[in-house]
Amino acid sequence: MTDTHAHLDFLEPEELLEVEAHLGELRAVLTLGVDPGRWEKTLALAQGNVHAAIGLHPTSAHLLSPEVEAALRHYARAERVRAIGETGLDYHWTPETKGAQFRALDLQAALAEELGLPLVLHVRSKDGKAEEDLAAWLRLHRPKKVVLHAYGGHPALEEAGLEVGAYFSFAGPLTYKKNEALREAARRLPKEKLLVETDTPFLPPEPFRGQRNRPHYVRYTLERVAQVLSLPFSEAEALTDENARACFGWT
Repeated sequence: MTDTHAHLDFLEPEELLEVEAHLGELRAVLTLGVDPGRWEKTLALAQGNVHAAIGLHPTSAHLLSPEVEAALRHYARAERVRAIGETGLDYHWTPETKGAQFRALDLQAALAEELGLPLVLHVRSKDGKAEEDLAAWLRLHRPKKVVLHAYGGHPALEEAGLEVGAYFSFAGPLTYKKNEALREAARRLPKEKLLVETDTPFLPPEPFRGQRNRPHYVRYTLERVAQVLSLPFSEAEALTDENARACFGWT
């Protein structure tokens, strides 16, 4: 199993001990540092089968400065970094920083292309406007390798993602009982573009709703993917493991 999106730096020490005890169950984990104060810790946690991504989250886009850009470029070149992000658009929490979010997104997209790394995208809004804006951005910029993190099934984003060959990463919400539309989306997407993630410590799958997530809980999302695709668990596991390897380049 592969957890393609976690935030291990958000975990308490005792939670990290639990994660470490279960790392042997996972082929790989990608932990993402999403603001300047978290990049060093994220890289420190990237050992063994844990890899790192470095980026500036859209809710932190207002922090962008020449100094932050220089630091981002420095940390992004670290040996364990396998992606840039997460970046993107968030009108749910910080709609007032829309301009800064686009500037941070453009910068990180250019950096990902420069370094030959995939770009991990976040999107959230109450009315779907951020999803529509990100879909338009994708069509305009057409990044070479991009991941739609915690994909939520928005039609415009699905269409744009398919046009640019994006990877679609599913998190705990795929398991929620009322999310049949999201499962239908997973069923019709190209199998070679499907990823699974936890977004640890957020978005826990159905058995753990209301609790803090863990990378090894990705099993529950993967089980649902297998069910949706009518595959044995082992085949769904091999499929998503290989997709993650192809995307992020680890061995």
